[in-house]
Amino acid sequence: MAVTVFNRPVRLNNFQIWTGKACAHLLITGALIWQFLLGFSDNLGADPVQSLLDFTGKHAVHLLLFTLCLAPLARYTPCGDFIRYRRMIGVYTFVYALAHFSTYILFELQLNWPLIGSEIIERPYISVGFVALLILLALAATSFNVIRRKMGRSWQSLHNWVYAAILLALLHFSWSQKTIWEEPIFYWIAAFIILLPRLQYAIQSKTKKRKRCKTA
Repeated sequence: MAVTVFNRPVRLNNFQIWTGKACAHLLITGALIWQFLLGFSDNLGADPVQSLLDFTGKHAVHLLLFTLCLAPLARYTPCGDFIRYRRMIGVYTFVYALAHFSTYILFELQLNWPLIGSEIIERPYISVGFVALLILLALAATSFNVIRRKMGRSWQSLHNWVYAAILLALLHFSWSQKTIWEEPIFYWIAAFIILLPRLQYAIQSKTKKRKRCKTA
């Protein structure tokens, strides 16, 4: 019998989209709440604050990498509906990054605002992480369709900053680990593989534009 599941296009109906989003909400939100409950109940080992920082920071990077995967998946696989999950996962990336930063300033720095300011300014790895957080904030705040329509073409220019966000986030992670090897190198390789098609597309577009300018 012929296999038809890979015939183009494979479209998801509204129920399937809704079910997928409901499961994602439950999984991503539930994991975050559960981790903080474990922390508050003193069930995260000897250093619960560091465990929370590791969990929220790494999963923010995981979600950001997954967000960047969705456009290529929609473009190169039979199911273009993957793109309908991008905004939701992208917003959750910001939520996890905010939880990471909030854990740091609440439990590590005890909301000591002068100390928070000096840490952001004087410690480079915190500075780049904070800039990544601000970029994610701008992307999450402008992710709504009504704002996208109002921004017009500038919306895409703003959201291209997601590539800077992933590089800054990985730099922050590598800096905090004091090495690019061991665990961080696997994140850099994953990011390179995910961003490679976009880099090729950007180079091809620039080459075509240059040729058009020469022939004009």
